[in-house]
Amino acid sequence: MTMGTGLLTDHYELTMLEAALASGAAGRRAVFEVFARRLPGGRRYGVVAGTARVLDALEDFRFDDADLDFLRQVVDERTLAFLADYRFSGDVYGYREGEAFFPGSPIMVVESTFAEAVLLETVILSILNHDCAIASAASRMAHAAGDRPLIEMGSRRTHEIAAVAAARSAYLCGFASTSNLMAGRRYGVPTAGTAAHAFVLLHDSEKDAFRAQLDSLGHGTTLLIDTYDVAEAVRTAVELAGPDLGAVRIDSGDLAVVAQEVRQALDALGAERTKIIVTGDLDEFAIAALAVAPVDGYGVGTALVTGSGHPTASLVYKLVAREDATGVMRPVAKRSVGKPSKGGRKWAYRRIGDGIATAEIVTDAPMETPRPDQAARSEPPELTGDRPLLAELVRGGEIVGREPLDAVRRRHRSTLTELPPIAHSLSPGDPAVPTIFK
Repeated sequence: MTMGTGLLTDHYELTMLEAALASGAAGRRAVFEVFARRLPGGRRYGVVAGTARVLDALEDFRFDDADLDFLRQVVDERTLAFLADYRFSGDVYGYREGEAFFPGSPIMVVESTFAEAVLLETVILSILNHDCAIASAASRMAHAAGDRPLIEMGSRRTHEIAAVAAARSAYLCGFASTSNLMAGRRYGVPTAGTAAHAFVLLHDSEKDAFRAQLDSLGHGTTLLIDTYDVAEAVRTAVELAGPDLGAVRIDSGDLAVVAQEVRQALDALGAERTKIIVTGDLDEFAIAALAVAPVDGYGVGTALVTGSGHPTASLVYKLVAREDATGVMRPVAKRSVGKPSKGGRKWAYRRIGDGIATAEIVTDAPMETPRPDQAARSEPPELTGDRPLLAELVRGGEIVGREPLDAVRRRHRSTLTELPPIAHSLSPGDPAVPTIFK
């Protein structure tokens, strides 16, 4: 039996529900929006990720008997009765996964009754804040790597469930594979990996370890060469595998210098086709610094799964419109110092000129949203015009916006081509595309 996601929420969501049921306001129509007031760390763009996981969580958002028994200490019987029958029946719109976003972009819009929509705040934010943070970092790393493949290998540096989500987010932004097997099973992300230092240390000699790995995995495997002496390991590796050795991995030292020395040694031994993979506390800055080094691929762990210093996308979930006592929808907004919001249901589109994004337009004028089948095609952006960004994800409680992960990867590549060049600068600065509210 699938575990429900109803308890992946905060206590005060349920106490608000109880009070709203008592006041009679719980059934009023409401519109909530997910957006970021600013991008973290002076980044130039963010990346939408986690939408599919939100849809999965929404589908399983319910409360079983054990949940309700626990909640008797939190809310009253009327609220428990509401929760027992909870099924989301509203509509959800959102930016498609792989899209870029900017401050104020309404990347998800939830329309339903207040009672149904308010309960979703925490689970939506916990998924999107994590996955968008990872994707935003992964996109920068993938751009810095250029055509060199990236392997996601950060599972041991984060929570075990977050590791699976991080592998998915990294893959949709251009990583080639992951070390995480659950991500392979659940999402179809290609998996990769060979051996750690422990495998070398297990054997009586490095030669014995290399021979065992080659016998088991073939000459196309990747040998880890920095357990003892790198130069000696290179000689041993080529002695055993010959020029058909697939790759060697360097996990320590000054990677640029060591990679150059290893490349020279491999070439001198006739292993010109053997590739060099580097790992070890890499982030987008280290990857960019290695651009001129003789490196063929990167393994990234800690920096990736922690958002490269920014583990949250700073997204919020705010009520922007609600039905008044007469049945009329009214815009509402916070005026809190440093935490303002803009009232009213919004639509968003990206202004394109000569194939390059020039503005993020957020307006109260509705725009035609692409149907799920159209959005999944990930077609190249138009050269000019205003591209609608909000797609229908849920209609009347039914999920209509699922799409294959490969389509998301294609969309992200397409989205990056329309961003101005400054978007790919690693130095802190203003968002690459201004947000204009109309």
